[in-house]
Amino acid sequence: MRILDKYILKKYFTTFIFTLLILIPITVAIDISEKYSKFLDHADLGVGEIISNYYIPFIINYGNTFMPLALFISTILFTSKLASNTEIVAIHSAGIPYKRFLKPYLLGAILIALISLTANHFLLNKSNKTLEDFDEAYIRREKKTKTYVNEANLQLSENDIVYFKRFTFSRNHGTNFSYQHFDGLNLKYILTGRTIKWNTKDSTYTITNYTKRWIGKKNDSIESGRKLDTTFNFMPKDLLYVDYLAIEMASPELYAHIKESENRGVKNLNKYKVELYSRTTLPVSSIILTVIAVSLASRKRRGGIGINLAVGVSLMFLYVFFMKVTEVLGASATYNPLFMVWIPNILFGIVAVYLYFKAKK
Repeated sequence: MRILDKYILKKYFTTFIFTLLILIPITVAIDISEKYSKFLDHADLGVGEIISNYYIPFIINYGNTFMPLALFISTILFTSKLASNTEIVAIHSAGIPYKRFLKPYLLGAILIALISLTANHFLLNKSNKTLEDFDEAYIRREKKTKTYVNEANLQLSENDIVYFKRFTFSRNHGTNFSYQHFDGLNLKYILTGRTIKWNTKDSTYTITNYTKRWIGKKNDSIESGRKLDTTFNFMPKDLLYVDYLAIEMASPELYAHIKESENRGVKNLNKYKVELYSRTTLPVSSIILTVIAVSLASRKRRGGIGINLAVGVSLMFLYVFFMKVTEVLGASATYNPLFMVWIPNILFGIVAVYLYFKAKK
């Protein structure tokens, strides 16, 4: 690694950390002003608990979210400073091409992207869960946790389906239960019950006022009774599909959950897929935004740093706007979530390539 690489990398990381340390306290201060009265509503809530269970996960979460923004702004700031001091002109005069000049920026961006990628896929789910639990207990007025589901159905396998008129999670109790087994398109067996209860102690189900029916080619066989203990390869939590569960899962767990849900016939899992795919697209954006920032700021302009910063921040907010719009569209059942989540990176990747070749000239 040359002196130039060390020099740029040092400025790259120090300016990035400095920018992040400015953005995060501002965000925390705004959040405290909004949540202060809600904290006071709970006399048993101490400052230590607020810091450890809310603001530390809050800082981790928002620090990761702001990482591309902080990286983009910091790169524009210190590269514009290099350009205004004619340091970049001196670098090129020494025979170092633009491509070589860009190398330490890319090394820094890749390192930060790898850290963010690891955190997104394997670590942030823990802080998200801590933050969500605290928010549920002390801040949110309307509880996020669903206590029941109506008209719930679940495909256990290719040939097995269960249905509930209503299932109450607090009591692990369901009504108007039906289990159907198919052989291809032909219904072979059906089990119905007025109520069904999940027994947590031995992981069994108790069905009351049940009827079993075996469907034959010529005649059917029927059995009924008051109580039946049996097992099924699902748990009550499998009936619950809500958005917040996705951010509380590590990526391997989330991927397994998506696959299992698809096998069970759950139709729209796009919100879960958007969460999974965006864990990769956000870190990758750090590399794309770094190339854009260097290409914009490496040329000395009449307006100085202010012009570069104004153009850069405008592009950054345009990127954030596209990202949010495509995430919403990707979460709907109409669009392909993988394609929609990657659209901002594809578009701004094209912009980065264009600006790179323009700056190279």
